[in-house]
Amino acid sequence: MNFAKFGKISYVAETKLQEFEKHLETGKVMGTRCKSCGQTYFPPRADCNCLKGDIEWIELSGKCKLMTFSTLYFAPASFRYEVPYTLGVAQFEEGPAVLAPFSKEIKENEIKVGMSLRLVPTELIGGRMIYELRKADS
Repeated sequence: MNFAKFGKISYVAETKLQEFEKHLETGKVMGTRCKSCGQTYFPPRADCNCLKGDIEWIELSGKCKLMTFSTLYFAPASFRYEVPYTLGVAQFEEGPAVLAPFSKEIKENEIKVGMSLRLVPTELIGGRMIYELRKADS
């Protein structure tokens, strides 16, 4: 099971959730849901807090509302060329919250708590995949 192309740096190459990358590559925002208790997860999880282990993939709309955000001016070495960058915590219509960077198309002065956003898979140079927050209308 390979998970080598997700994110700017791969910390873990093996995972039970390798399909996550493939879904991002096809433009889908996929989470997981526990068939036993109904809990939905994003990023996806292979196991639920209820410990039943009956997880299924579900497609999320990507539609979310901004809960909070922060602009970072310092970063780990692998992100040093990105500063400053803004991260947001947004809640999907389907329930879970996500921590994600904002697209460069959104200026810091445009960001407001409560604004409608869309989480979108994005390909980086070299074919690596991430997801980012974009304006809901784009």
